[in-house]
Amino acid sequence: MTKKIGFLGLGHMGAPMAANLVRAGYDVLAFDPVPAAQEQARAEGASVVVTAAEAAVDRDVVITMLPNGKLVLDVYAELLPAAAPGTLFIDCSTIDVADAKAAAAQAVAAGHRPLDAPVSGGVAGATAGTLTFMVGGAAADFADVSDVLGVMGGKVVHCGDAGVGQAAKICNNMLLGISMIGLSEALVLGEQLGLSHQSFFDVVSTASGQSWALTSYCPVPGPVPASPANNDYQPGFATALMSKDLTLAANALRANGIDGQLGALAAAIYERFNQTDAGRDFSAIITDIRDRSGEGSE
Repeated sequence: MTKKIGFLGLGHMGAPMAANLVRAGYDVLAFDPVPAAQEQARAEGASVVVTAAEAAVDRDVVITMLPNGKLVLDVYAELLPAAAPGTLFIDCSTIDVADAKAAAAQAVAAGHRPLDAPVSGGVAGATAGTLTFMVGGAAADFADVSDVLGVMGGKVVHCGDAGVGQAAKICNNMLLGISMIGLSEALVLGEQLGLSHQSFFDVVSTASGQSWALTSYCPVPGPVPASPANNDYQPGFATALMSKDLTLAANALRANGIDGQLGALAAAIYERFNQTDAGRDFSAIITDIRDRSGEGSE
């Protein structure tokens, strides 16, 4: 592989993404402030640098996977001056559309080529290299890095101009959050009516109520063995992240005058759940619904 890559942000998602690039033969310079993340990256074959700016020096592509938009903008302030003109910056973080557009504008002003490319698929998808990338930015720049993104993802979609990748991500996750709440309410209702989880699954998975949340991520143990419900809701996608994404979606609904009642309600439900269960998988919302059921009844 000829492309030299800088990778910043080696958390639960970033670490396996960077490792897949190394395994594919790319020259990867990695940075993360956490010593354990640095050691893991070295063990996977990446070269680890001690400052963020170093990860952008003499690189063809710089990838960031960071927790929020402010951090992306702060890190870009260090990276952009250090990179050679024309470096392609790919931000895979999930951030506000306005922050994504601001980061892209800063990159262009510094003489670089930006793409926003948030992902869907969770830790399992990052590890397997089967993520879905939702990409915003110039079509020519997208074409230049389709090979890089293809190493980390099973599906790579060019969604439009700068910021539109983030728009696709928050729309997708708003729908997922709403779906998981609705599915969980239906499962808890079924429990109270005497319907077993397996019978519920067998009917609904092939009926009009079918959804990805049910068939791939069923929030009760048994029907889908790979779902987090079978592992005490250890996160593939943590509640804290779902709450963050739904907050971004709710903010976008308000900013654009959308009558998004379910999106706003889902954001409020996960915000409350996040106060006590941030580290559990977002599908554990069913436990909260179950615990709250019957409150205020006779």
